[in-house]
Amino acid sequence: MTKPDFTHATWRASSHSSGQGQCVEVAMVPCAVAARDSKDPDSPVLVFASAGWQAFIHGVVTK
Repeated sequence: MTKPDFTHATWRASSHSSGQGQCVEVAMVPCAVAARDSKDPDSPVLVFASAGWQAFIHGVVTK
């Protein structure tokens, strides 16, 4: 997978977060989803293929 460019990505947090910057943010680009620590937006970004992210979400929701 080619490394996606998240320079212009729109990062968003869960609507259930407290708004205090203690959550995970996600950004979606074609064929990938990224996750980062909202407290440190310059920290490393975890990048998932879209199918892998969908499998993760499915696992979280069904547990």
